Amino acid sequence: MNIFFIADVIGLSAFAVSGFLVGVRARLDLLGVIIAAFLTGVGGGIARDAIVNTTPFAFRENYPLIVIIVSLVLALLFRLHRRGDVDRHALLIVADSIGLIAFSITGALVAIEHQLNFFGIISLAFLTAVGGGIIRDVMINEVPFILKTDFYGSVALLIGIAFYWLDRTELLSDLAIFVVAAVGLSLRLFAYFTGWKLPTFDTSPTSPKDGGTHE
Repeated sequence: MNIFFIADVIGLSAFAVSGFLVGVRARLDLLGVIIAAFLTGVGGGIARDAIVNTTPFAFRENYPLIVIIVSLVLALLFRLHRRGDVDRHALLIVADSIGLIAFSITGALVAIEHQLNFFGIISLAFLTAVGGGIIRDVMINEVPFILKTDFYGSVALLIGIAFYWLDRTELLSDLAIFVVAAVGLSLRLFAYFTGWKLPTFDTSPTSPKDGGTHE
């Protein structure tokens, strides 16, 4: 059992719990909550594999389904949906971050395997990591969380860029993958625990005093 498989399992579990909590808060019924959990866990990977014309990994391997089901059962047993701040618990944040990194790397490697260009590599890294969450949020008619909170999707893009460079310079190796994973995880956790976010645009009207125009 290699470390990447462990990271993948941890990420699947964290993503499934995240989808479960979002589904409950959106007041979905049982089926809706289950769908939200599965979409968050494997939706990005399914979309990625569809793009490269491959049977989705989740349809070929059994462990993603098992991990998600076990995670949902445990979430229900421990009544996580009744704990208001559980999705901000340090353990879940770390697990979710591990999943973000593992999924981003998987997407980048799949893109490299299929000889995609720069845009293809960063797109698949991003889509694999956050595609499930985007699909889930669209399903419940919400602005995808990665577009308005935290330094999250940007990490996946940076990992895609790093893998493109490593592949083009022929430096891609197990050690290089581990280094990128460690740096990516550290960056994500640093950004979260220090409250580091991308800037947003101020939409408030500019007063004439500030140099703006008015009617």
